[in-house]
Amino acid sequence: MPTLKKSTPDLLLIIVTLSLLAVGLIMVYSASAVWAEYKFNDSFFFAKRQLLFAGVGIIAMFFIMNVDYWTWRSWSKILLIICFVLLLAVLIPGIGMVRNGSRSWIGVGAFSIQPSEFMKLAMIAFLAKFLTERQRYITTFKQGLVPSLGLVFIAFALIMLQPDLGTGTVMVGTCVVMIFIAGARISHFVGLGLIGLAGFVVLIASAPYRIKRITSFLDPWSDPLGSGFQIIQSLYAIGPGGLFGLGLGQSRQKFFYLPEPQTDFIFAIISEELGFIGGSFVILLFALLLWRGIRIALGAPDLYGSFLAVGIIAMIAIQVMINIGVVTGMMPVTGITLPFLSYGGSSLTLMLMAVGVLLNVSRYSRY
Repeated sequence: MPTLKKSTPDLLLIIVTLSLLAVGLIMVYSASAVWAEYKFNDSFFFAKRQLLFAGVGIIAMFFIMNVDYWTWRSWSKILLIICFVLLLAVLIPGIGMVRNGSRSWIGVGAFSIQPSEFMKLAMIAFLAKFLTERQRYITTFKQGLVPSLGLVFIAFALIMLQPDLGTGTVMVGTCVVMIFIAGARISHFVGLGLIGLAGFVVLIASAPYRIKRITSFLDPWSDPLGSGFQIIQSLYAIGPGGLFGLGLGQSRQKFFYLPEPQTDFIFAIISEELGFIGGSFVILLFALLLWRGIRIALGAPDLYGSFLAVGIIAMIAIQVMINIGVVTGMMPVTGITLPFLSYGGSSLTLMLMAVGVLLNVSRYSRY
């Protein structure tokens, strides 16, 4: 355990995170009010729950901000085991809850948790420990790369049994970034990349709905009322937004055109109501968060802190790129939420906890 003097946490990172959270709360209400009024007779139904999740997440963020980050190194193996147990439990009928064809949730009272979301952070903490202890082997294939990716792909396989390709892709992408930063050889990645691409093709071909998502991404108008419906409605939201948008609360697509717009496609509603300026502002906030995360990682006092920070910022960045890529029609639909903005308790709480860890690393960083 390093003996270092603490400083104040990164204030700009806190401001950016809370700003994204504030935008998210406003837009969750705006995007969901019509649907919530129709389904629950309460236009604030989703907004109130999101506010509760945000409150829990903020408390967790500030608590974790004061927990020395190397504590997670000591507990990473236990946390990983717990997440593996939860990933197995969610597959058991009667324990796991099915939503939109995926058995990804475990009910806890009136709420539910998504174990795959917490696996992402547990895997980051464990992999950072593994890479710190075995960095001298990372350039070797058998002793470095294969053991590093072994547990990652076991977790990915369990997540795919739900199935949840989006969350699994974010987790694998995050871990690949961490391993690459640790010094793995590009030639090894090329070989594994070809194998991974073949596996990805098999995963897509094994499920008809995934094939439809790929084809709808290439030409959504070939099936406008089926697999291409969400992308088309998303583009219909973004297009009329123009430079300044239709105005806050003035979205047309949230009137039962774009399915559940408060979740994966909330960026479409932001672009429709707040226009190019509003969408660019959100992207700028994410860019600032990425910049602060990179600086924290570069200034971390030890390898574990650096790898931990890299993993967290890579997870957020990959998820943002995939979500916005899907919403703008540049990528197939994956079911990935937009960090801090989309409705969802597990995702929001996990992201705020991750920022709490990053803030603690910033307290020791020299930048």
